[in-house]
Amino acid sequence: QVQLVESGGGLVQAGGSLRLSCAASGRTFSMHHMGWFRQAPGKEREFVGALKLSDVSTYYVDSVKGRFTISRDNARNTLYLQMNNLKPEDTAVYYCAAGPGVYTSSRAGYIYWGQGTQVTVSS
Repeated sequence: QVQLVESGGGLVQAGGSLRLSCAASGRTFSMHHMGWFRQAPGKEREFVGALKLSDVSTYYVDSVKGRFTISRDNARNTLYLQMNNLKPEDTAVYYCAAGPGVYTSSRAGYIYWGQGTQVTVSS
């Protein structure tokens, strides 16, 4: 089992920044990739970005490229999502997730999920 706990959400004005954290515990060595998803009210949960734990390669959805950065701190077993130049359309609940198999941006490839943290961007 892997446990994931997100933190760092909040209310920010457009153009501002937030950093989300995802603290992982349990059998984290069994995971191959970790990622961030988000879900806005009335919308499907969508892929934001991910990091392959083996080589630290990162992948992002086009809408956040150049604004969001995923990184990890091995010593703290923590995944981060640095979000800059936030826009109102970034408003959503953000979820951290982890998966054991081949990297994918599909929700199906992630079997462990955090509880989510709310990010609200005001215009």
